[in-house]
Amino acid sequence: MLIEDIVDLNLHPITQVGYSAECRAKLDSEGVLVLEGFIRPEALKQMRAEATAEQDKAHFCAQSHSVYLTPDNPAYPDDHPANRKVLSSKGCICDDVIGASSPLRMLYDDPDFREFVARTTGRLELHPYADTLSSINVHYANRGQELGWHFDNSSFAITLLIQKPDAGSRFEYVKGLRDADAGEMNYDGVEALLRGAIQPQVLSMEPGTLVLFRGRNAIHRVTPNESDKTRMLAVLAYNAEPGVKLSESARMTFYGRLN
Repeated sequence: MLIEDIVDLNLHPITQVGYSAECRAKLDSEGVLVLEGFIRPEALKQMRAEATAEQDKAHFCAQSHSVYLTPDNPAYPDDHPANRKVLSSKGCICDDVIGASSPLRMLYDDPDFREFVARTTGRLELHPYADTLSSINVHYANRGQELGWHFDNSSFAITLLIQKPDAGSRFEYVKGLRDADAGEMNYDGVEALLRGAIQPQVLSMEPGTLVLFRGRNAIHRVTPNESDKTRMLAVLAYNAEPGVKLSESARMTFYGRLN
């Protein structure tokens, strides 16, 4: 399978520098880039069939965490935004489960796609994770499962929706709610969001949509799945430097194993 069999290059000419420049301008200005119809129907069908067949290998877990994904801060009470807990629950299969002939693997490894992502995100180069689990993940959310409000630690995330549930699982976000680089956590803003005083934006997407999202300063969540149809989402993760591994504690938490 070639890249043109996976990506609709007529809609998304990823090899053209001008197209990458347009995408980068939108990502920089809005903090999110939504590329609808990125994956061709036949490739998407194969991704969905593979993800369905591999779901029994997923590690399911539920985690209670702060929106900052940091340990409890003893300087604040339990109900302070720095410590207040939200719930995330999902299943996940890892990179080593994704076959060599999978269109997900071929997309991730394709040099044109990787160069497109690098140009769009302003990186000189991109590298896979050095561990065997973290580069490609497929996340599953069954009825009632969700991702609680949080900020990402990484500067950007790449996701690809494989299957959309019949109800729920809304991706909600608030752009620029903190400035992590400046050390401004904006506890007041987060507290207002958690009590419902701030209305988030909702990002709508259909299967086959590729999304680049800057979640370091944009708080976001995925609401509970309200249907019996599983939400399936691929996460494609790169690093600016070679040799990076996800920490052992993070691998045990997210994947239930180290290798």
